[in-house]
Amino acid sequence: MVWLRRTTHYLFIVVVAVNSTLLTINAGDYIFYTDWMWTSFVVFSVSQSTMLAVGAIYYMLFTGVPGTATYYATIMTIYTWVAKGAWFALGYPYDFIVVPIWIPSAMLLDLSYWATRRNKHAAIIIGGTLVGLSFPLFNMVNLLLVRDPLETAFKYPRPTLPAYMTPIEPQVGKFYNSPVALGSGASAVLTVPMAALGAKLNTWTYRWMAA
Repeated sequence: MVWLRRTTHYLFIVVVAVNSTLLTINAGDYIFYTDWMWTSFVVFSVSQSTMLAVGAIYYMLFTGVPGTATYYATIMTIYTWVAKGAWFALGYPYDFIVVPIWIPSAMLLDLSYWATRRNKHAAIIIGGTLVGLSFPLFNMVNLLLVRDPLETAFKYPRPTLPAYMTPIEPQVGKFYNSPVALGSGASAVLTVPMAALGAKLNTWTYRWMAA
């Protein structure tokens, strides 16, 4: 039965990666539909950094091999590029979905695990913090390379856009002027407990496999 449990475990990893990709599309594409770009960017940063932290550290601690978190982020990236290609095939613009930059943040998580000689708690605290701090920065650089997202929004309106998401007056800078700083701060705080959750899920998996 050991092979069945291991197979189930790896299927679970694939499911987590697919769900991460779906969350990306749901959280990220709002940037293209509203004038609340910076607000959406902060929500996008928090949702993606926490999802990356819980999945990547779960996978990394299960194998015990530094570099596994980067492998996990690569899987998520590939899935999202497939989704991007599907939207493009349906006639939407190339920039309709922006693929998040997960890999560099996952590399920092791997580095923290490797540099502390595979210390789980250091990976949770240091690695989780680095993921939360770096993810918004990498993605803002990525968004700066995208064609004007507001132009895309009005050219390709979302048919099911709810009333409260309807574009109104531009709100950029009304509440805060630094979405990267706010996204990084919020993400750095939240990714640590999410990384701890991923580590705890790993413990539960080991107990289940040993039962």
